[in-house]
Amino acid sequence: MGTDNVVRAVTVAVVDDHEVVLAGVRAWVDADPQRRLQLVGHGVRVDSVLAGPGRRADVLVLDLGIFGESMMSRIGVLAEERRVVAFSAQTSDATIRAVLDAGATAYLTKHEGAEHFIEVVAAAAQDRPYVTPSVARALLADASPTRPVLSAQEQRALKLWFQHPKKHTVARDMGLSVETVDQYISRARVKYATVGRPAPNKAAMVARAIEDGLIRPEDVR
Repeated sequence: MGTDNVVRAVTVAVVDDHEVVLAGVRAWVDADPQRRLQLVGHGVRVDSVLAGPGRRADVLVLDLGIFGESMMSRIGVLAEERRVVAFSAQTSDATIRAVLDAGATAYLTKHEGAEHFIEVVAAAAQDRPYVTPSVARALLADASPTRPVLSAQEQRALKLWFQHPKKHTVARDMGLSVETVDQYISRARVKYATVGRPAPNKAAMVARAIEDGLIRPEDVR
């Protein structure tokens, strides 16, 4: 087998103030027969984990409450340099939406961890949306959105982009250039920002699309 066929494992760093959670994550990673993840850092403090090998991890899995301190205010900055997956016992719809709006690539509740952890982290590393039942409920429960008017081509570009990690695949399916696909996605972002519902990354855009009925949660899992 040539080296071109070897898929590198996604590197992961985990921050949580409960050793039982860290042990559970290690067990899930070790039990995955496909070895899709490699745990390169873990600990109870963000700064200490990112001071070591964890700083180079593809994905940072972050508990929202570390020794009573909320991590919400740090998500935006942390997400500028890496994919962030919030992993929390908090299950309120408002919290899930706020975390995704802050810049997290994904949200995973701890009671869903055993079933979805590997898939969520692997998808986040590839910039693929993965919607768990809790996230789907939170997005569908948002009754507040003012919906922008998207053109048929903008909607189609978004739907294909949600299903494929690469825009050149979207461009091929639509028979367009990558630049034109970028324009459609950018226009949709501007329209959402104009109505006060910014979508700076793919996770946020997926949330908007589910809220507005453009796609179903099961279409992006």
